[in-house]
Amino acid sequence: MEITGVVVRKLTFENRMRAVVSITLDDMFAVHDIKVIEGANGLFVAMPSRKTSEGDYKDIVHPINSEFREKISEAIIAKYKVALAEYKKEMAEAGSEV
Repeated sequence: MEITGVVVRKLTFENRMRAVVSITLDDMFAVHDIKVIEGANGLFVAMPSRKTSEGDYKDIVHPINSEFREKISEAIIAKYKVALAEYKKEMAEAGSEV
């Protein structure tokens, strides 16, 4: 299975969440609402989840093995860094601070 698309749908600077991302797998399957989170040890990727009746969060979709999880994380974080750099450049050109 190949990651054939990564789209940063929203950049945010609220709380620890930094972005909301969608990915496409094999040009046939899309996963939306993946979050890029700023943690104590750097950026990490959180899969889409829902709140259970007990108040916990459970992933709706997730990779089955650590190799594919790492592949997804690397692709998403790389795309996030590009989108963030583009945003900062646009803000600098407009004379705004990030």
